Amino acid sequence: MSVRKIIQSIRTFCQRTDGASGIEYALVAAMVAVALVAFVPTISEGVTSIFTSIQGALPS
Repeated sequence: MSVRKIIQSIRTFCQRTDGASGIEYALVAAMVAVALVAFVPTISEGVTSIFTSIQGALPS
């Protein structure tokens, strides 16, 4: 798959609004963050601290 086709697919995905909600986009963003934590150890400490501070801000 060419880079041009990947970029076009991403643009099409981002522009679609049929059935998509903020929750779904948040889940996608969370999955990307989890993948980054798992596969990029050099930034895992920063992401972990962000999630820890978010967790601390949420009520129990």
